[in-house]
Formats: sequence, C-alpha cells, structure tokens
Amino acid sequence: MLLEQYQACIEACQKCITACNYCFSSCLKEKNLDMMKECIRLDRECADLCELTAKSLAASADYVHELCRLCAEACERCGNECSRHEAEHCRACAEACYACAEACRTMAAA
Repeated sequence: MLLEQYQACIEACQKCITACNYCFSSCLKEKNLDMMKECIRLDRECADLCELTAKSLAASADYVHELCRLCAEACERCGNECSRHEAEHCRACAEACYACAEACRTMAAA
C-alpha cells in the first residue's frame, strides 16, 4: 500500500496522541487524582500505541494491519474510560480515541 492510503489513519493517530497527552497532563491536575488513575494509565498506553502505529504506517511495515487492530482496541478502551468523566479534556480525548479506533479498524480490514 502507498503512504497516501495510510494518511487518514496516520492523521487520526496523531490527533489521538495529542488528545491523550493533553488529557493525561490535565488529569494530573484534577482534585480527585485517585479517581483519574485508570484514565491516566490508559491515556499513556493509548498515546504510545498510536505513536507506534503511525510510525509503522509511515514505514509501510509488514505487521501494520495487526498493529492497527491492537491500536483500535486500545483506543476504544481509552475512549470508554475517558467518556466516564465529565472533564472537557476527557470528553475531547474520548472523541479522538473513537475516531482513531474507527480509522485503525478500517486500515486493519484493508
């Protein structure tokens, strides 16, 4: 596949990385930090997997479809956790995670 075919997924991963990193740092400033532990953990995990996925897509790695499936699962889990919280940074992160999960599922099926 050509890089152009991967571009939408790469962009979704990059948006998700940004949203997860912002959510992560914002969660650390919340009053009830204990309640945000799982959100913080999943933000980091999701951002890391999205970064690896975007790099692998850009390199047209042989295992990219499997990685996209894994990334979609991580994004879905992170989005589900973020959507449990009322903070705007969590809501924005959930949106980015769900969009990335959809893009990765599309890529995995290609």
